[in-house]
Amino acid sequence: MNKNIALITGVTGQDGSYLSEFLLAKGYEVHGIIRRSSVDYRERIAHLEGQPNFHLHYADMTDSMSLVKLVGKVQPTEIYNLAAQSHVQVSFDAPEFTADVDATGVLRVLEAVRTNHLEKTCRIYQASTSELYGKVEEVPQNEKTPFHPYSPYAVAKLYGFWIIKEYREAYDMFCCSGILFNHESERRGETFVTRKITLAAARIAAGLQDCLYLGNLDSLRDWGYAKDYVECMWLILQHETPEDFVIATGVQHSVREFTDLAFRYAGIKLEFKGEGLHETGVCVDGSAELIGKTLVRVSEDFYRPTDVVNLWGDPTKAKAELGWNPQSTSFEDLVRIMVTHDMAKVKADKVAGEVRTNLAEYLEKGIVK
Repeated sequence: MNKNIALITGVTGQDGSYLSEFLLAKGYEVHGIIRRSSVDYRERIAHLEGQPNFHLHYADMTDSMSLVKLVGKVQPTEIYNLAAQSHVQVSFDAPEFTADVDATGVLRVLEAVRTNHLEKTCRIYQASTSELYGKVEEVPQNEKTPFHPYSPYAVAKLYGFWIIKEYREAYDMFCCSGILFNHESERRGETFVTRKITLAAARIAAGLQDCLYLGNLDSLRDWGYAKDYVECMWLILQHETPEDFVIATGVQHSVREFTDLAFRYAGIKLEFKGEGLHETGVCVDGSAELIGKTLVRVSEDFYRPTDVVNLWGDPTKAKAELGWNPQSTSFEDLVRIMVTHDMAKVKADKVAGEVRTNLAEYLEKGIVK
């Protein structure tokens, strides 16, 4: 029996860490790509390092030769291309870098497979995005909904989607895209809005932060749990034929709803007042020192030059053809998981900070040496 060998780009990210765990549990040999950095950013996969079937390699999505050599060395049966500059706002600030990684990077992966003559033995999954729909033309969005990208990130991802489709048709390769709607978890980066919200709720409840500043509270998103979504990625590559699938929950919520629920799980009840830039979230129930205080404000700094406001996925095809359950984790459970994690993190950080402060005072006073 041939061994399943997976190569994951973006292995240090939220999805890469969950996918690695998922594949290792299924008996895969898992290889991940990392970039050289003076800063250690491998905390999400640190618990996997040292396992006999988990291997890390240095390469880069902007360096075609490194990808060609690595694919030739590993000889993967499946490639999951999760690497991307995935922050929409950052793509406006660094559009060229975003295009190099998110667009041309996909082409480099495809060509690395072809260069090593693995077209017939290696299946390729491309992490696409709901941001392709951008200025949405129908609600909800499915595999046949027209694309209207609305950011440099989305435009770069659109190239990635179409080059996957082109290589599938031109070279008869098993390569396909999962059009991922927003998927969050306790491993989400702290600059993304959901994690920003859950961390702020935890910090405010602990007395370590005064206020949370957000952008458009009316923005609507289809939020799922990343741990559930990696299963669908795998199912797509196990399908009899290479096809593209929407990966979503089919349920939509606003940024305001996410914020309200996160604060509730942190023990704070908010009441929202005003509209647009003047909307605020005021504490009406919680600890005595917070009641009556404005804990959420809207800032124009977090509005994008072009803002996608209504993303809502239709997972009918994935449910019917792959047998995937998009409701394994509910929206409420997702928010609860994230807030519970961040409250524990904030508590631990607070204790560690107090220890450092006390130690500094003891050193200054000569109590300890």
